[in-house]
Amino acid sequence: MFSITVRDHVMIAHSFTGEVFGPAQRLHGATYVVDAMFRRPDLDADGIVVDIGLATQRLGAVLADINYRNLDDEPAFAGVNTSTEYLAKVVADRLAGAVHAGELGDGARGLAGIAVTLRESHVAWATYERDL
Repeated sequence: MFSITVRDHVMIAHSFTGEVFGPAQRLHGATYVVDAMFRRPDLDADGIVVDIGLATQRLGAVLADINYRNLDDEPAFAGVNTSTEYLAKVVADRLAGAVHAGELGDGARGLAGIAVTLRESHVAWATYERDL
């Protein structure tokens, strides 16, 4: 399996519901380093996994939708704990939608999967992997 990974970051504010979250139940900020890995069993006709420039642009566009936002105020996240795990899935699903819409080029249609990792810090991160 071949893969490439592109990286960006996002800054958000949010709060959580539930005793398990302790002080994070109050409004707080988070800055995530975001890695998006695209994988496929064979290289495309150009000898690549996916166009790195398009993958980088699309990841940036997906993150721009939530960057510098209080997710508690965003209708798309109403009633949801926007945990690191949950946000990794949101980013992966939105990237998958971009692949299916042809926004990463025709060669991207041969991708087998995407994995998105959000790094909260140097000691904690979450990943969501999905097939395409």
